[in-house]
Amino acid sequence: MGENSFILKGDLICSISRDELSLQPESFLVCIDGRSRGVFREIPEAFQGLPFRDFSGQMIIPGLCDLHTHAPQYAFRGLGMDLPLLDWLDTYAFPEEMRYSDLDYADRAYSQFVDALVKSPTTRVSIFATLHVPATVLLMEKLEASGLKGYVGKVSMDRSSPDYYREETAEDALSAMIGWLRSSRLQFRNFQPIITPRFTPSCTDDLMEMLGLAARETGARVQSHLSESPEEVEWVRSLCPRAGHYIDTYLQRGMLDPDRPSIMAHSVYSDEYERRIMRENNVFAAHCPQCNMNIASGMAPVRRWLDEGLQAGLGTDVAGGATLSLFRTMMEAKQVSSMVWRYQDHSLKPLTFEEVFYLATAGGGAFFGKTGSFQPGFELDALVLDETGLPSPRKLSLRERIERFAFLSGEQCVSHKFVSGRQLF
Repeated sequence: MGENSFILKGDLICSISRDELSLQPESFLVCIDGRSRGVFREIPEAFQGLPFRDFSGQMIIPGLCDLHTHAPQYAFRGLGMDLPLLDWLDTYAFPEEMRYSDLDYADRAYSQFVDALVKSPTTRVSIFATLHVPATVLLMEKLEASGLKGYVGKVSMDRSSPDYYREETAEDALSAMIGWLRSSRLQFRNFQPIITPRFTPSCTDDLMEMLGLAARETGARVQSHLSESPEEVEWVRSLCPRAGHYIDTYLQRGMLDPDRPSIMAHSVYSDEYERRIMRENNVFAAHCPQCNMNIASGMAPVRRWLDEGLQAGLGTDVAGGATLSLFRTMMEAKQVSSMVWRYQDHSLKPLTFEEVFYLATAGGGAFFGKTGSFQPGFELDALVLDETGLPSPRKLSLRERIERFAFLSGEQCVSHKFVSGRQLF
């Protein structure tokens, strides 16, 4: 057995399904070579003698999975929340992202982002960088050293943005992306490159065709945005009249494939057709409730997604979202679903805590492989939670403790963190 083999004792919680939690107080979680062998009431004889960590009385849950965030926007989170999406991009996002052409600035900013991400509840993440290859490589180097795992995308964009922040031609954009993609696959193990057209309005038809061909030829995954706001949807319709729906701009270029999981952030206004295409093509919807509220995009009908079998997870979407805490995102997803039920559709009942916990763990974790659960064979990502700042005079059940913790905890609420069996702190 390797160095990533051990036993953790504590109050263990994970999803059995999207509707049910496994709640096992004072139990033992066995990790062999970075993978879970399961949860036991007593240590099986076969595992006697493994290194043992006693966290009795503390909750241990799977690591949380962030399907969508923007690393270069971390520096201005909490600003510009009085603007709608498209104005916010022009006023805050594009000017800030251009600063990453300066590697000294990128080094300072990305160091802060990665440090915060390590201390957060996140263990797996899919990230947008900028269009700058050197800064994107720098970000990947910092993430690789952090012990976290996931994907990073060098953003591709050649239109509908300021002259100072776009690639001059589709050919230039493709050349930069392909060179970065090939070298990153060889250089990095924990973080892999993901093809990232920023969103359809920022990519010409030629660039979208080229990125789709690159995805098919290399097998690389794709991440982008979809149907985030009504204005964006109308913009896509005017730019791409041959596409019947926003998602067709990705589908028709070969970016979506059932054998190659992809992520589409938001999907707030995805209709029945778009949701069907997503289901048929192994597309994960990244629900980003705080961003959707902050920049007035709308309220995603996540209950409908789940009832229809759409794969989904959560995204912090910094800096449209102001925090890296997926616990907060869980509660905001729950709150948004209540507003959808109250004000939009009484047939879409609010999400339960079990469901939002599932979205943050096993639901989103499925994009990264066998992660987000303590089921045997899953990579062992685990968080030991710090409840010292949340005293209560009540005697709480384990189910009550984890729900309360998610509602009340902040970004740095983890006392110990493991990724693929490796302890980060």
